[in-house]
Amino acid sequence: MRQELLSLPKGLAEEVSKNLVMVARLIDEDPEQAYAYSRIALRLASRVAAVREAAGFAAYATQKYSEALAEFRAAKRMTGSVELWPVMADCERGLGRPERALAMAGEPEVQKLDKAGQVEMRLVAAGARRDQGQLEAAIVTLQSPELASNAVQPWTARLRYAYADALLAAGREDEAREWFGKALEADKDGATDASDRLAELDGVEFVDAAIDLSDDDEVEDLTAGDRDEDDDEDEDEDPAEVAAAERATDVTEYYDEDDEEFEPLEQSAADADTDLRGDQA
Repeated sequence: MRQELLSLPKGLAEEVSKNLVMVARLIDEDPEQAYAYSRIALRLASRVAAVREAAGFAAYATQKYSEALAEFRAAKRMTGSVELWPVMADCERGLGRPERALAMAGEPEVQKLDKAGQVEMRLVAAGARRDQGQLEAAIVTLQSPELASNAVQPWTARLRYAYADALLAAGREDEAREWFGKALEADKDGATDASDRLAELDGVEFVDAAIDLSDDDEVEDLTAGDRDEDDDEDEDEDPAEVAAAERATDVTEYYDEDDEEFEPLEQSAADADTDLRGDQA
């Protein structure tokens, strides 16, 4: 990408680069914002393949599949590379054209992909089979040396997860449980929710221990009952005694008798009067 940007004037290259950095930073957590940055970069440098590719992924992340496909095709024309072939096929799926995705899976471009790209193409093809309701065909599509291998590669967890999900959709629950477990073993980065799917199959339910006081009528009733009890207790107390106790608490809380600067609050007239009546009694 750096080499491509060198073809631009220095100031323009820096501006485009800043926007592309923001696309990469936000595409997972805030795809809409990433898309906005990609449009700025595209407006500034539409003849740069890296910009077209970034714009394609930003559109893809926001499910703008037609726009994403157009950008990926443009990037492919500029570079001659086939590495975007799987995501282009997945855009066809997103547009409701699984038959086109399957046709792309049989094109010569697939043979030019590296191993990761070929696995990705297999995942897309299996998804297209499922889009067409061909569950068993999807399962067969995913069966491959990469699936059978015990070696863990960057794509292993996703491949095993897709296989487990297809098995479950076909009603083969025991096999699905086994493969969700294998997916979890390979998923060191938490790329899938295999652990949740396993728990679901085993009938485990997760209950949020947090209580929403604004919506829980039962809790509201309980707290209301506690307030009623407190109110009853308060009615039995002498107001004068309560006031004296509060003033004593104020003195204790804000003043330390061991402190050289300690000065008790001046006794109020009401307190003095109370003490005088006590002495006379």
